[in-house]
Amino acid sequence: MSIHFALALALFNMSSMRAGRVLLVLYALELGAAPATVGLLAATFSAFPALLSWHAGKLADRFGSRWLLTIGAVGGGLGILIPYFWPGLPAIFIAAAANGISLSIYNVSLQNVVGLLSTPKNRTQSFSNYSLTNSVGSLAGPLIAGFSIEHLGYAGSCIPLALLALVPLGMLSIWGGSLPRGRGRGKDPSGGIRDMLATKGVSRTLATSSLLQTGQDLFQFYLPVYAHGVGLSASAIGVVLAMNSAAAFVVRLALARLIARFNEDRVLASAFFVGAVSFALLPLFSSAAALALMAFAFGLGMGCGQPIVTMQMFTNSVAGRSGEALGLRMAVNHLTRVVGPVIFGLVGSAFGLPAVFWVNGLMLGSGGVLSRTRETAGTKHEK
Repeated sequence: MSIHFALALALFNMSSMRAGRVLLVLYALELGAAPATVGLLAATFSAFPALLSWHAGKLADRFGSRWLLTIGAVGGGLGILIPYFWPGLPAIFIAAAANGISLSIYNVSLQNVVGLLSTPKNRTQSFSNYSLTNSVGSLAGPLIAGFSIEHLGYAGSCIPLALLALVPLGMLSIWGGSLPRGRGRGKDPSGGIRDMLATKGVSRTLATSSLLQTGQDLFQFYLPVYAHGVGLSASAIGVVLAMNSAAAFVVRLALARLIARFNEDRVLASAFFVGAVSFALLPLFSSAAALALMAFAFGLGMGCGQPIVTMQMFTNSVAGRSGEALGLRMAVNHLTRVVGPVIFGLVGSAFGLPAVFWVNGLMLGSGGVLSRTRETAGTKHEK
């Protein structure tokens, strides 16, 4: 099985997921949702994945990824149709839950496929290519959502986005049988979560990963809220978000070379610091051009993080439990996403949206300190 098939699956999934999230957030705002409600919506995307991702990873290890990917594609496509048939905030919340569940099942399985199809020699390049593909999807998704809303309206946009989410279903029905198979029943390696957390590097990777993903998700949710508040159109908001993804694509082109020249932890620490500064500066601007520039800077910084922590988690996993390790990482990420948006939604309601950006900037800065500490410790250990 060529890794290019996995990358194609990732492209359609990421495009539909990003488009769906932009649509649901803007639809909620159109229906009069307050910042705290948007925070709850963000948490809804992550509530069920926080409970299911670890189990999905275990299933991927045991049975392979084909049927999990199929379930994820079907769930994502059907979920985005709910607001079309039943417009209103309750339907948007249900769609967000379906989107989050499907995404967690899909992503854990697909990340494991990428790792299994790679070798230690080409693993950095494989995960870099995977992240590049996700960048393209993240670039296309907001653009598709923004222009669909302007031409079809909020409810009407659910149809093309659902069709986009279901494209992998056809691909899996034709070529899915060649995906790596699981280890089968009765071959479960010993050890639980506590055993995995004791593995070298896993706990720290989980911490940096959750900070990274919380920051990225808050950007995806609160930039549209802020941009909507300063009067930007849906298409302009889509362009601003797309600039973030474009920057991530640019930096990921050079990611393998950056890691080879420096090291994973130094690149990750720098990514956190750049992301922290650009996020904190966002509320100082209100024009589409300036926000696009800040979004591009944020993407340059944070675009390195996701492939690095994913690769570190796969590499540090116990043999035969790579899917479980990746699922644990995603579960922890989603757990922080459930708590984070609610807290930041309350912060935004109490102190205004700028406070959300500034506090999140401090949080990202702490991730840079943590990564820098790990890099320094690793250097001392080598000496």
